[in-house]
Amino acid sequence: MGSTPSFPRVSIPKDNISVVTGGNTGVGYHTAKWLAMMGGTVIIACRSEERAKQAIEQMNKEFEEEKEKKTTGIVDYDQLNVEFMSLDCNSLKSVISFVEAYKSSGRKLHKLFCNAGIGQQDKLSYTEDGHEQIFQVNYLSQFLLVSHLLPLMKASGPDCRIILVSSIGHLFAHFDPVDVELKKYSEPECKSDKLYQNSKLCQIMQMYRLNEVLKDTNVTVFSLHPGTVRTELLTTFKRGMMKYVISMLETVGASKSPFEGAWTSLNAGINPELAGVRDVYFSDSKPTTPASAARNKSYQAALWDYSIECLKGYLPDDILSGLQ
Repeated sequence: MGSTPSFPRVSIPKDNISVVTGGNTGVGYHTAKWLAMMGGTVIIACRSEERAKQAIEQMNKEFEEEKEKKTTGIVDYDQLNVEFMSLDCNSLKSVISFVEAYKSSGRKLHKLFCNAGIGQQDKLSYTEDGHEQIFQVNYLSQFLLVSHLLPLMKASGPDCRIILVSSIGHLFAHFDPVDVELKKYSEPECKSDKLYQNSKLCQIMQMYRLNEVLKDTNVTVFSLHPGTVRTELLTTFKRGMMKYVISMLETVGASKSPFEGAWTSLNAGINPELAGVRDVYFSDSKPTTPASAARNKSYQAALWDYSIECLKGYLPDDILSGLQ
């Protein structure tokens, strides 16, 4: 497994429930697996049921291997408590369907890992909802998911956490309050690394604004950079600033395995010392100062207002009131 894991091995009760978007692959896979191996119940929220079932089967195989090695900090269950639920962040309707299915299950929700994301695209693409695809998948759909699940998290007991998986790429983003989705880029000019960077900046701004809204509640929000992780997403960056940064980090041996990439997410989600802590952006599990644009309150307000305007058809009054 490599070097010593930098996340605490804690005992998680079976009735402590986490949702991991994009939990069937990469960082999300290892986040989900370890949450379950420490005892919790985990919902993998992703598009493909087939890929999710394959991931769950592989998790249980690796779980058996860990038990044979007598790895410390894992439970002795017969199999992991991991389930699949359908979620396609390309579709706002899919988000609402997920929310309705989750609420009808009667479950509580203690941890929400907004991990799903896409990287650089070959061409400018828009979703069925009319939004730039990277913006919607990486940010807007998960904003909608958070908004609808907040009431449930508030009612689920102490120390509930939302983890927004961002990226070092946010440092190179340019936020435009007048053109939040950077729609001014026409097809020939499209540089989707800028769109990716912008989406990751939005996640950190969301953390700050959400924590203001939730300051007197049991729900806290973190954001983080998981590292330069050797995943499918990494291979999408074939040009632009992100390709340069990734190449440089790989050259100096600073890239990580997907398991190592999950350490920061796991630490943010389960470290008992972080109970009640807010407004922290982590890199390598260490508090780090994000870009000044992420901390700009006027930018945060502009993004918040724009997000709500984009989602006005999906935010009934009872949900909207919880965002104010």
